[in-house]
Amino acid sequence: MSQATDLRQRRAALEREWSRWVPRLRTPGGAPAGSRALRREVTESWVRSLSSVDPGRDCAPVADPGSVRHRWTSSPLRGPVTDLADELHSIAEDAGFVTAVTDESGTILWTCGGRTMRRRAEGVNFAPGGRWDEQAMGTNALSLALRTGRPSSVFSAEHLVTALHGWVCYCAPVHSPDGRVLGVLDLSTTWDRSHPLAMSTVRTLVSAIETRLAARQPRSARVRLTCLGAGRAVRGGLALPLRPRQLEILTLLALEPEGFSPERLREALYGDRPVTASTFKAEISHLRRALGGDVAHRRYALTAPVSCDATDVLGALEHGDTETAVRLYRGPLLPRSTAPGIEEWRIRLEVAVREAVLASARPDHALRYGERVPYDAEVHEHALRLLPAGDTRRALAAGRLTAALRD
Repeated sequence: MSQATDLRQRRAALEREWSRWVPRLRTPGGAPAGSRALRREVTESWVRSLSSVDPGRDCAPVADPGSVRHRWTSSPLRGPVTDLADELHSIAEDAGFVTAVTDESGTILWTCGGRTMRRRAEGVNFAPGGRWDEQAMGTNALSLALRTGRPSSVFSAEHLVTALHGWVCYCAPVHSPDGRVLGVLDLSTTWDRSHPLAMSTVRTLVSAIETRLAARQPRSARVRLTCLGAGRAVRGGLALPLRPRQLEILTLLALEPEGFSPERLREALYGDRPVTASTFKAEISHLRRALGGDVAHRRYALTAPVSCDATDVLGALEHGDTETAVRLYRGPLLPRSTAPGIEEWRIRLEVAVREAVLASARPDHALRYGERVPYDAEVHEHALRLLPAGDTRRALAAGRLTAALRD
């Protein structure tokens, strides 16, 4: 079967599924299931999007032009993208794509491409100022990449908005050296030009941008620790060579800036397990070397600030900012760790975020947190109580509740 035939058949299958499910999702009912043509992340995005986006809209909303110019001028992405502008133009024009760079909110700040593709893109406001976040423009590759923090592609009728069914888009998020998402790089074209190599091209370009971002970092760049849902530490764009035990120590020191006595830290790491003093001290020494000496000796504490996603969540909760806490909470604290101190903090964080969600009157908090805790029936019930009868997102919450009760 030729690639063109395969693409036509795939597009036709998606159009049938879109026509079958999207009108049904606009009223309370079940979410799509059992379809090979549809990906779960796409259908869940359809459900979320329908609360704010009309599938029949013809273009993206536009941000204030003055604000967009200011954002691009001050964006850390501007320098690396300018460095690569010739290469980006060449790829877009030679392959028949339009290239776009957004900020972290999904607003396009910069585009390039051939005259024909740019004209088509401008027709749907895929141009500087266009807002392509999920609430503004529904399911698309930009919004999925921003939501998941991973590369994403959306083909034809996987888009919620029918005006985009003639498109295919490939994107990947661009991360700062400390791990934050700064925006997204997107390559878009017509559906019939879909090609499996497009995603690898996007990844390569994003890697080049991130390399330039790291090169611009001062040598004294702060360490960024990610410990929710995963575990890694980076400085200046480079991963620190830390073993799991050292990540546990760094996490505990970040969460308790007053520090630990040697006895208490040892107990938090090992509990009652017999571990030699030399093994314990070797782990501390390795961490100290990796951090450039930034761990105090007699009372173990960090002597330089470390940016940490878990402390960011706690700070948001202390200020009553449930929105930020839910957005930053990407899963349990170091989920594979069995260290007693980590397990204690894991429970404290889970309970704090969960209680804030259950106390919130905003259904989107329960829906977003529900993605992280599919087994928690009470959270899904809370979402259903808050969602009005006609809200399409009830299907998503009801499906999660059914699965949780079944387990």
